[in-house]
Amino acid sequence: MMMKATEVRKMSAAELDAKLLDLKKDLFQLRLQHATNQLDNPIRIAEVKKDIARVKTIIREQQLAGR
Repeated sequence: MMMKATEVRKMSAAELDAKLLDLKKDLFQLRLQHATNQLDNPIRIAEVKKDIARVKTIIREQQLAGR
């Protein structure tokens, strides 16, 4: 399930940091499963990468708006 940018924009800075950490952990687990041929849905890796990029983009937008 991919996150929507509108959902991400509603999060606070602390929530975004926590979400980014969770997504990075998920990506690590997915890569581990992929390497050991236990991954059911390889498309999930791309989805998580896009979610990470989306969260990072929103964090950067908030940083620039704060200046």
